Amino acid sequence: QVQLVESGGGLVQPGGSLRLPCAAHGYTFNIRHWGWYRQAPGNQRDLVATIYSGGITDYLDSVKGRFTISRDNAKRTVYLQMDSLKPEDTAIYYCNTHPPWTIKGNEYWGQGAQVTVAS
Repeated sequence: QVQLVESGGGLVQPGGSLRLPCAAHGYTFNIRHWGWYRQAPGNQRDLVATIYSGGITDYLDSVKGRFTISRDNAKRTVYLQMDSLKPEDTAIYYCNTHPPWTIKGNEYWGQGAQVTVAS
């Protein structure tokens, strides 16, 4: 049984930093591509950052140079380091495989981590 557990969210001032870990249980972690996604109220869920099984990374243009995705295969954990945060980064952040994991045809998501950037 798979499980994704995101943590590390919170309230931060503009210009601040947060680090989000995501523990992935039940996956063959090291062969999967992993992503961080976010969803702001009223918006669709967008892919923010990707780390491929070989370690190559890719980012949404609006977060390039500010966010860093990394993985620890031994700990089965994906991280998102977010620096120079802006109010428009406010959203619920989710990790998942890339593309998203499905169970019986439905995408499976964890509970996410709320990130609020405000002064």
